[in-house]
Amino acid sequence: MDRKTLIAFLIIAVIILLTPAYYNIVYPTAENEFADSSATITRRAAYPVTSYTKPIKEDTSFQPVSVVENKIYSVQTNLYSATISSFNGGSLTSFTLNNYSYLNNSQVELINENNQQNLLVSFRSVDGENIELSGQWEPVANVSPGFIESEYSLRFKRLLGGAWIYKTLTFYPDSYIIDVETDLSMVERFISQGIYNLSWFGGLPITEKNATDDASYFDAYIYQGGELHSPKISENKNPKEDNIKGETAWVAVRSKYFVSALIPNKPGLGGKTSGYKNGKVEKIYSVSISLLAHQNKNTRLYLGPLEYSRIKALGVELDSIMNFGWSLIRPIAKGVHFLLIKMNTFIPNYGVVLIVFSLLIKILVYPLTKKSYESTQKMQAVQPQLNALKEKYKNDQKKMSQAQMALFKEHGVNPLGGCFPILLQMPLLISLFQVFRSTIELRGAPFVLWIKDLSSPDSVIDLPFSIPIYGDHIAVLPILMGITMFIQQKMMPTQSTGQQKYMSYFMTGFFVLLFNNFPSGLNLYYTLFNILTILQQKYLTPAPAQIPATLVKRK
Repeated sequence: MDRKTLIAFLIIAVIILLTPAYYNIVYPTAENEFADSSATITRRAAYPVTSYTKPIKEDTSFQPVSVVENKIYSVQTNLYSATISSFNGGSLTSFTLNNYSYLNNSQVELINENNQQNLLVSFRSVDGENIELSGQWEPVANVSPGFIESEYSLRFKRLLGGAWIYKTLTFYPDSYIIDVETDLSMVERFISQGIYNLSWFGGLPITEKNATDDASYFDAYIYQGGELHSPKISENKNPKEDNIKGETAWVAVRSKYFVSALIPNKPGLGGKTSGYKNGKVEKIYSVSISLLAHQNKNTRLYLGPLEYSRIKALGVELDSIMNFGWSLIRPIAKGVHFLLIKMNTFIPNYGVVLIVFSLLIKILVYPLTKKSYESTQKMQAVQPQLNALKEKYKNDQKKMSQAQMALFKEHGVNPLGGCFPILLQMPLLISLFQVFRSTIELRGAPFVLWIKDLSSPDSVIDLPFSIPIYGDHIAVLPILMGITMFIQQKMMPTQSTGQQKYMSYFMTGFFVLLFNNFPSGLNLYYTLFNILTILQQKYLTPAPAQIPATLVKRK
């Protein structure tokens, strides 16, 4: 062994021997760094608890409170009524929405027993322990403000290792945003890599009558680089946590109509999500966002309705979680939604808005519809010649196709001409389906008589059992829609064979069954559109006798 190698080994040995002393100087190691007499810090059992023996000098400038009582504060605005506990340094124990109610007319409540552990601050210590700052915090000169007309803040503090942590919740009178400011600057030396987590555990409660439909929209999201990441649902209450690292704009949990989103002022370093089934229907999701203690001091909590204008105004693309359909349908759905909302500013009843909307659409597609009927009538006029060609070339399919195309070309017949209005209608119908099914502005919107909610089926009778496809209720509008479809079929100028007639009747019946579970707003629009089509066929479409005689001239 040469001299240089010997010196290298000696240096390595010295470093190994002096490393414990170095860590004792740089990082305090006493157990009471992470303890005070005012509250208990939760250490998760999944991580080993290190035994500390060397005490440190407590910062005597702060006197810990021996007993901290749980304080409850009340904040009311035009939009909600909230109660805030000193637990977790300010957690919401109630959040009742003033403008949204259940069927029994009581106001929608977004906090329940599952999600009261909200706005929890946690971090990993320099010793590798997971530290949750749960329990009671000490209020800082807080009082219940009651109804607020300007921004109002509640502040809480907690002693940790002789230094104070501060957390401030700021409320605004006409906004669902609550600013959550976390000041960890005095204890940053205890935090591994200076990274802490802000979490929302327990998701959101079911708020709709149809719990199964409501729960089908439940989900959790991490938004990174313009993409949404969602966790896989677990069948047990100990789900695997999805930990996704990278620049994170926000994390959120949603139900069908409501959302809780944590949006930091500066992007976080990663997000965590998890979800599990609670019984047969309910799904419980949790989210957490990782933030730098010295950088991310303020995070916006948006807790409220998935109201497009408010969500869009946040400027962080939170509207990407809203259900506007596939990428090809989404622009149409957003356009339909915008138009309906704008029309409602002038017409207070969404049912009447739909009547006007269907009339406008009918006028818009009238030129195409007219061409469709003309094409259908031309097809009827050349039907005898077409049948003759089929008989003549029944053994030669190639010549049959050539003769058929020549016949169509001679008489200006487009065999697909009757399909264009239907094809044009399909994206619109799908867009309306998305808008009426999941847009909160239409939630609970009544029309007349038995139609009390355009976002749900117009059920008049509840069945004691559920029928596949049809459901467990009887709705009126799907039946009326089926009648209008049947009348349309009777008015069609084509001569259908027996098999075609039975198929058309079958499709009408299938639509009645299928649309029984669709939103009554969609059924109302489709029924109105069919009625306008019937009137158009009867009064605005040329009669078959008006077709030029040349079209029926045999070749």
